[in-house]
Amino acid sequence: MRGIPRTRRIPRIPRPVLGALVGVTALLTAGTLATPAGAAPKPDSPNGVRSVTAGAQQQARDFWTAERMREATPLDLVDVNGHHDSGSAPRKGAATTVAPTAPAAAAGEQTTGIGLMAFPNGGGQWTGGGAVVSTAGRVFFSYQGRTASCSGNAVTSNNKSTVITAGHCVKLEGAWHTNWVFVPGYHDGQAPYGRWSASKTLSTPQWTASEDINYDVGAAVVAPLDGKLLTDVVGGQGLAFNTGYNLRMYSFGFPAAAPYDGEKFIYCSGTTNRDFLLSNDHGMNCNMTGGSSGGPWFTQFDEATGKGLLSSVNSFKYNFLPNRMYGPYFGADAQNLYQTAQTS
Repeated sequence: MRGIPRTRRIPRIPRPVLGALVGVTALLTAGTLATPAGAAPKPDSPNGVRSVTAGAQQQARDFWTAERMREATPLDLVDVNGHHDSGSAPRKGAATTVAPTAPAAAAGEQTTGIGLMAFPNGGGQWTGGGAVVSTAGRVFFSYQGRTASCSGNAVTSNNKSTVITAGHCVKLEGAWHTNWVFVPGYHDGQAPYGRWSASKTLSTPQWTASEDINYDVGAAVVAPLDGKLLTDVVGGQGLAFNTGYNLRMYSFGFPAAAPYDGEKFIYCSGTTNRDFLLSNDHGMNCNMTGGSSGGPWFTQFDEATGKGLLSSVNSFKYNFLPNRMYGPYFGADAQNLYQTAQTS
C-alpha cells in the first residue's frame, strides 16, 4: 500500500501508533494541560484491566472543570506508519444482541425524539433528541502530559456502570490514559448528568498487546456518582455482536478538529461496507474529525426514540479517504471485553 498518495501531510509523533497502518489517521484530540501528580495508573493485570484508586477517581472529577473541558483542543492528527495487523479477521461467535435499558427516572426532556433525520447523511448536527442524547457523551483524559478527548456511550450492563469507547481512548502507545472521565450529554462545557470517573479501563487483548486496529475497542467501568449508578441516571443503549457486514448504521460523536469544535453532537448514517484495504472494519461515509473516536455505531437504530444496538465505534480514517470513517467489527473478542466490563 506504499504507493497510495496522501491528500495532506500529517506531522509525525515519536513512534507509530494504532498498530502502524500505512496512511491511516486515528481520531484523537488533545490539548496542553499537564497531568496532575499522583494520577499514574496501576500496571496491567493479566487480563488487560487498569484499576484506578478512589483518590485518583476524585482527582479526575475535580480536574475536569468546565473551562478545561471547553479548552481541550485537537492534537495534530496522528500519523500512523506501516501496517500492524494480526493477519486474520476478528474471531466470530454466535450472533448476540442485548436490549437497551431506560433510566430509573426520566433523564430530562431529551429522551423522546422530535423528528426524522436525513439518511444517508455524511455528517451533521443531531437534532432528533431521543435517548442517545443522554447515553452518549464526551470522554476526557490525560495523554502524554496533555488533556485529550474522545467520545463514548453508556450501555446496558449488569453493573449499570459500563461505557464503550475505542481502544485508543483508554490506552495508546503502550500507556493507559489517566484522569479518565465520561461526561454523558455534554454540551458547551456543561456536564448535565455529572462527570463519571473510571474505576477501571479495559481494552481487547489484541489492542492491549499490540494496538491491532482490527480490535480498537475499549471500555470503562465508572464509579457511582452521588450514590447513583450510571445507567440508572442516563439509561443504556443495547449491543449487538457477530451480526455481519453491510448493515444500515448510525454513527455519533463529538468531533473537535476543524470544521468542528467539540461542542456539538454530530451524527452520520448510511449502509456500511467491509473495508477492502488494510482492516476488517466497517466503513461509512462520514466527515467527523478528531475527538469523535469511540463514539457509538448503532444498528436497528430508531430515530423516534434514539435507541439502538451498539455494533461498532468510530476508530480511524485513511488519509486519502478523509470523508470515510471506519469502525471495528464487534466479534467474539469485543463481546468478551463487554462481558469482562459489565461483571467488574
